[in-house]
Amino acid sequence: MKGFDTAFAKAELQRIIDIPESEYAAYISEQKKKIVTHHEIYNSFYRSLLTERGEKDWETLPVLTKANLQQPLENRLSQNYDRKTVYVGKTSGSSGHPFVFAKDKDAHALSWVSFQKRYNWYSIDLDTSKQARFYGIPLTTIAYQKERLKDKLGNRYRFPIFDLCEHKLAGMVKKFSKTPFDYINGYTSSIVLLAKHLRKHQIILTDICPTLKACIVTSEMLFPEDLQLMEEQFNVPIINEYGASEVGLIAFQNKENQLEVDSELLFVEILDDKDKPVPHGVVGRIVITSFYNKAHPFIRYDIGDMGSLSPLSTLKKPILENLQGRTSDMARLPSGKVVPGLTFYYVTKSIIEENDNVSEFIIEQTAQDSFTFIYTSERPLSDLEKRNIAKATSKYLENGLKLRYEKVDVMDRRNRGKLKQFTSLVS
Repeated sequence: MKGFDTAFAKAELQRIIDIPESEYAAYISEQKKKIVTHHEIYNSFYRSLLTERGEKDWETLPVLTKANLQQPLENRLSQNYDRKTVYVGKTSGSSGHPFVFAKDKDAHALSWVSFQKRYNWYSIDLDTSKQARFYGIPLTTIAYQKERLKDKLGNRYRFPIFDLCEHKLAGMVKKFSKTPFDYINGYTSSIVLLAKHLRKHQIILTDICPTLKACIVTSEMLFPEDLQLMEEQFNVPIINEYGASEVGLIAFQNKENQLEVDSELLFVEILDDKDKPVPHGVVGRIVITSFYNKAHPFIRYDIGDMGSLSPLSTLKKPILENLQGRTSDMARLPSGKVVPGLTFYYVTKSIIEENDNVSEFIIEQTAQDSFTFIYTSERPLSDLEKRNIAKATSKYLENGLKLRYEKVDVMDRRNRGKLKQFTSLVS
């Protein structure tokens, strides 16, 4: 309806897929040169970031950050493109740096068919399969109605996830019993809450919704315990999807349970703090190049996440592992130690969930030595549970940290329904 040429995109994607492994290094090298040359010539924003490059070495190119892109879109568009001739989107802002971005229509069509190709691995057809959607939704009238129309055209039903109380979860279960959903798609934390509700009431989802084939989780971390819980309560494959609106699908779980990078449309690097590539197996910053977006440069773009490429990776089939979340989600401790914020999550998760009391929790760093555990539960944490959390925190982090606990009825999901596991309020 909007003029995206998916027929061309399907043919082009298949052409790339058919390139043999022995010729893939040449393909990547060619696409790198093409996209850099294009933006060097036609994009004044990107040209202004370049320094004099004698040998045109790839590693001398600047690494783009989200802060670089926080300026009017018109300043960043390539020649011969404007808002009327491109797909325009906006990032969620969960990294703290929201911005508007653009894709030319062919690049957006390629992103779409890349999703289609991978969903087909699990017999899901994006055009016809009925989706149970667990995403947020804009609350302003026009934007709300627009999303609802897109849901209807896309053959999907969107569950309200801003309020996930027991009553709302029971309503979701009832909807599943009456609707022939083919798959679930949405934010991990919301879907995990549904699984916990099912466990509490001893319900297996496929018993009441036998058409269900798969569950695809995205946008938030997938922890092993949550994966096991969903597998048990849904009785379908749980598939991990990793993407970003500005570059599309980055990696998708294949049938071997590997997070396989979209190497047809993207080039993924893992860099250290000095913008140098690290060996496979070493964790660093995930930096992405979009090969086909001519309207807007995403060349060596720091997505803001940490991870590594598996030693099993090849150029044609890179495997992403050790996905650790945002580089900005770091806790800086009084001793000078710097740890990923998710460390707190791993330390406390088993302790406060072992009795099935706590439904969800997040952690906020309010000062260098102070942390608040915000949680939802049927009853407040006991003194013993708090002591165990403090003991584990001292063991895995350091002594002397101050811990505060705050019980809430419902988690704040105002950021389009996402739940950020760790937030540092310390500059």
